[in-house]
Amino acid sequence: MAVHQAKKKTTRGIVAEDLFRICFVSDPQFSPDGEKIIFVQKTIDNEREYRSHLFLLSLADGSVKQWTFGKRKDAFPRWSPDGKTIAFLSNRSGKTQVWLLPADGGEANQLTFLKNGVRQLRWSPNGRFLIALTSLGKEESLKEREEKNKNEKEKRELTPLIVERLQYKSDAAGFRDDKQDVLIRIDAETGEIQALTDGDDEIVSFAISPDGKTVAFAANRSEDPDFTFTRDIFLLDIDSGKTTKITDGNGLFTSLSWSPDGKMLAAIGHELEYLGATLNRVWTFDVSSGEKRTLTANWDVHVGDAMVGDMHSGAPSPGLIWDKEGNGLYFLASERGRVNLYHVALDGTITPAVIGDFHLYGLTIHPHNHMAVAAISDPTHIGDLYAVSLRDGRRDKLTNANEELEKELAFSKPEAFSYPSRDGWNIQGWLMKPPHLEEGQKVPMIVEIHGGPHAMYGFTFFHEMQVLAAKGYAVLFTNPRGSHGYGQTFVNAVRGDYGGMDYEDIMSGVEYALAHFDFIDETRLGVTGGSYGGFMTNWIVGHTDRFKAAVTQRSISNWLSFYGVSDIGYFFTEWEVGCNVWENPERLWRHSPLKYVNNIRTPLLILHSEKDYRCPIEQAEQLFIALKHLKRKTKLVRFPEANHDLSRSGPPTLRLERLNHIVGWFEKYL
Repeated sequence: MAVHQAKKKTTRGIVAEDLFRICFVSDPQFSPDGEKIIFVQKTIDNEREYRSHLFLLSLADGSVKQWTFGKRKDAFPRWSPDGKTIAFLSNRSGKTQVWLLPADGGEANQLTFLKNGVRQLRWSPNGRFLIALTSLGKEESLKEREEKNKNEKEKRELTPLIVERLQYKSDAAGFRDDKQDVLIRIDAETGEIQALTDGDDEIVSFAISPDGKTVAFAANRSEDPDFTFTRDIFLLDIDSGKTTKITDGNGLFTSLSWSPDGKMLAAIGHELEYLGATLNRVWTFDVSSGEKRTLTANWDVHVGDAMVGDMHSGAPSPGLIWDKEGNGLYFLASERGRVNLYHVALDGTITPAVIGDFHLYGLTIHPHNHMAVAAISDPTHIGDLYAVSLRDGRRDKLTNANEELEKELAFSKPEAFSYPSRDGWNIQGWLMKPPHLEEGQKVPMIVEIHGGPHAMYGFTFFHEMQVLAAKGYAVLFTNPRGSHGYGQTFVNAVRGDYGGMDYEDIMSGVEYALAHFDFIDETRLGVTGGSYGGFMTNWIVGHTDRFKAAVTQRSISNWLSFYGVSDIGYFFTEWEVGCNVWENPERLWRHSPLKYVNNIRTPLLILHSEKDYRCPIEQAEQLFIALKHLKRKTKLVRFPEANHDLSRSGPPTLRLERLNHIVGWFEKYL
């Protein structure tokens, strides 16, 4: 494939430090009259801390105004039903609490002062109260207030952690402190709070009925939640406190949404038919009869956003949105590297609504007509809001959050292609070339491998890949079997075969790229990936010397120890590899990259976070010590105070350090 004559260098390539100049917009919300949009814009400030603020967009004149300010994180704005007040979550008092802001401007007023803060919120239909989530320990009550100006790092009396549960830690929250989720009702005028539930391990979604009398919520109330992975739907009568379960204990449901007439409840979920590799579907439940239906049962597409990226972490999903007639629902779905908007009617008819080669990650629908505002990203645009027609999919850009930066930079536009794997399966991939590639120039290539493995690369902005392309590398990324976006059989195919045909899929992609892009120097190949992508990076360098440099991130190296140290190890090992440590340790060892460490001759940089409880740092330590013992070229970089999500939402300074280590390693060896 010939390289066209390069354009004059009127722009520069992106660098790692540009991370601190990027604005990311998300969570658009229509006002009840449909004339304004409130949304969130996240940035990194001069102190290299994340900040997020509310912005107001007027559809009448297209003006955008910043609505909140300061060194804080304001998020999750929601209009009151009368449009006079905006409730939002903010950490401006210390803990994340509910604040109320007059819609015509003015100072925000703090509504809650709870000791453990608040997560999520919903207005009642009459605007008199809000439903929200908080957490309480065994000896705590709703009357306890957050402690003002408390130094979280102040020295505390050391006490042992007593562990009795199987699930005693999580990568997101750290070690369990016995706190449980509690649904609360908050009086919007007085701030008076009433507990609606006694406490659950985790409530992932809730919704208020149109008449304001019932709260639906999804939680695991099985006798032993550590051994079950279901999430049932419950209906709570607010006045009586009576709770009714409307599912049968076999499903895993979230994203609850009431129909306009209150007769049905919709949810996204599945019944674990393929365990963690099961496609999400759209379900409806008749509230009076309990009858359930799967509206997308015959559609071989994953409902929801499975896109991998390093910019959109923390953006709330729009979930399910009923059309105003109550005849069906709008939802996001992941298909062939795209996250687009679809509509499913109650008879199961599925219609594309807003489709294209992009990542639609936020949505709000006009209350009175067939238009919406969507948050959309693509490989050369970080993300903005667009007015979209739900009739014909037409898009008009409403914001230019990164206009100055995007004009300054030359981004690489990935070229999408498909190729056959060694057993004939069709695999999708993308190739990014350096933005200022010159005629006849040969460049090294870096292969990027996503995590999950049940996730998806695709048409979204990816800062890390753009940085590598700007440094002069071709960047290859693919969706090997196990990825979402290609149907149930494809996503399930990796289970029990880690390092098998998934490895062949990736290597076939390398061969295809070398055969079809003549600017790649086949003697200078690198490979990197995180989580499952880190496992695969370790596996690749243990099975081929084709690559001259590799960077493994938050990886798995030993399934035997992973079983007992990961927050998900005790079930993920069985789900994905197919056994546990006492039934078939030989099989776990056979799939462990550490078994093949003596074969590794490729210089390997190992990046890992100290507080990664998903793939704990001992996985990196084992690999590093073995390589050093063998006197191979390796280096271990440990990131303090960061977890498994370092590359997406970790401390900004450490995200920069991580990128610079990756770039430096490849510069040294490629």
